[in-house]
Amino acid sequence: MLTFTPKGIYCPQADIYIDPWRAVPKALITHGHADHSRKGHQSYLFTETAAPAIRYRLGNINYQTTKFGETTTINGVKISFHPAGHILGSAQIRLEYKGEIWVASGDYKLEDDGLAEAFEPVKCNTFITESTFGLPIYNWKPQAEIFQEINDWWRQNQADGKVSFLTGYSLGKAQRILKGLDASIGKIFTHSAVENINKVFRKQGIQLPETIRATEHTQAKSLIGNLVLAPPSTLNSNWMRKMKPISIAICSGWMALRGARRRRNVDRGFILSDHADWAGLNQAVKATEAERVIVTHGSTDVYAKYLQEQGLQAEVATTEFTGETLDPTIQDNNNTAN
Repeated sequence: MLTFTPKGIYCPQADIYIDPWRAVPKALITHGHADHSRKGHQSYLFTETAAPAIRYRLGNINYQTTKFGETTTINGVKISFHPAGHILGSAQIRLEYKGEIWVASGDYKLEDDGLAEAFEPVKCNTFITESTFGLPIYNWKPQAEIFQEINDWWRQNQADGKVSFLTGYSLGKAQRILKGLDASIGKIFTHSAVENINKVFRKQGIQLPETIRATEHTQAKSLIGNLVLAPPSTLNSNWMRKMKPISIAICSGWMALRGARRRRNVDRGFILSDHADWAGLNQAVKATEAERVIVTHGSTDVYAKYLQEQGLQAEVATTEFTGETLDPTIQDNNNTAN
């Protein structure tokens, strides 16, 4: 039902593409991160709660929205969007035609973070899954434990008279971090890329702690004892280097890798990802009851081989999706930026 083309994941019967990376007439978008939603398509379809951030990122586009679970039929193909749990509004896309069901996962995680709509397993014949963290070494702690670590780090920095500088992707990750911060510790300053998305979310009725936009005119001494939340692209920037004394931390699943914190030259690494870990990937695949699994990005070869060893028909398909990355030059996920 779906094929992988130079433009993206294509359904010939409905003449639609899912998260295409080249300009197409009809694009179904799983979520607003820049590797999945791009400019240039003639028409877009995405969820109602994903719409504000996508419109902010892409500007004036021709689009329609859909509710989770609502069915749209195009030339006999039944299409519906189901929660992926990745960020607010993120969806898996289900397609059914003549009794055959495919699900394209986009990016997803199984832990309910209290911000994104919780992941919903969808039964299908063929499941297209990401595998950003498709290795057994990736096993996430409950987010409550991670936020306790972050808040303790902030408190210690405050006691030491330092600025707490924390990075997370501007769309989704930053707002999840904000929900988990103990705002009673001090003030929360945000980079403009984060604050712009905060404004979008607040207009949707999402409750976030009070934040202060930090600019080049913000006096460094006003940041001491407080926390600055910024995208990864600001690490080692002139803007960041003005903040002294400072303790620098990254929120990313990649912090589970030995040496990742040292290579990024930061003081702390908090293992917090908006993607499924090894157990989550396997739980999701099992819940679909799919006989065939197509692995699209991340540890694709390793994960596909593992699924084959479990008796599934599994294969790898090449896409331009990047998932979570520690390279801020690739994406900062609200595109301003990931």
